[in-house]
Amino acid sequence: MMFMGAVANGLAIIIGGLLGLVFTFIPEPIKDSIMKIQALVIMTLGIQMVVQAEDIIVTLLSLIIGVVIGEVIRLEELLNRFGHWMEFKLGDKHAGNLSQGFVSGTLVFIVGAMAIVGGLDAGLRGSNEVLYTKSIMDFFIAVVMTTTYGLGVIISGIPAFLYESGIIVSAAQIARIIPEYILDEMILQVSATGGVILLAIGLNMLNVTKMRVGNMIPAIFTAMAMVYILNIF
Repeated sequence: MMFMGAVANGLAIIIGGLLGLVFTFIPEPIKDSIMKIQALVIMTLGIQMVVQAEDIIVTLLSLIIGVVIGEVIRLEELLNRFGHWMEFKLGDKHAGNLSQGFVSGTLVFIVGAMAIVGGLDAGLRGSNEVLYTKSIMDFFIAVVMTTTYGLGVIISGIPAFLYESGIIVSAAQIARIIPEYILDEMILQVSATGGVILLAIGLNMLNVTKMRVGNMIPAIFTAMAMVYILNIF
């Protein structure tokens, strides 16, 4: 079944998050240290993704245009509003944690190239190998993130599943419209753009910056569009 990889990834995040809830009793100093280590690992992953960029100017322009779109439509505010609504419905006692965990978790789980490559692989070849590998990685990330952010990380398993399912469903159409060499370049550019977003998440987690990372989400799709337009013209 071509959706098994996406289902496995969503469940891995949810189960990992539920397991993480068990560890919320960990003393604050230890949780703080874990979060900082996690932030450093996320930043390291982001750097690895960025260095693969073949055209850093396209990455820069994608981020600028994407952030402008995000700021205009106030995407992070909308995501936070949804998170606060969920806090109210679920009776979350940690005000602000759920929305923050939802936004950060969603970005960490969808910005990497593995989500795109895995989705295309499942949709075109019926192979879920990449998404299964991603599921194992995301499981451990969810365990650690939930100890800090709580329920929000668990809920972020839903948009991760929907994002990957969307790629799987549209894989055949994407392959028909976009030549393979453009698709490969597109994946690299999305990965580089996502790497910068991961760096921003890591810096926020370390309290170095207070960037509105939710408003960077459109940059992922802007990167795809820019690569396609530049190759066509």
